[in-house]
Amino acid sequence: MTLPMQRRLLVGFAVVVGLGIFAAANVHLVRTSFVSQPDCVPHLKIPGKNGQFRAAQSSC
Repeated sequence: MTLPMQRRLLVGFAVVVGLGIFAAANVHLVRTSFVSQPDCVPHLKIPGKNGQFRAAQSSC
């Protein structure tokens, strides 16, 4: 194999590995977001007044 061909294969391999790591990190983040649902916390259940916020859609 010639040096340019070896270099091209090495760069291609590095790109594939980098894309694989990027994809795995994104899969991990999406999986974690679905698995780690927060517990219910006390919040206003009636429409908020000026300066008060409430949950947009309660899951409790």
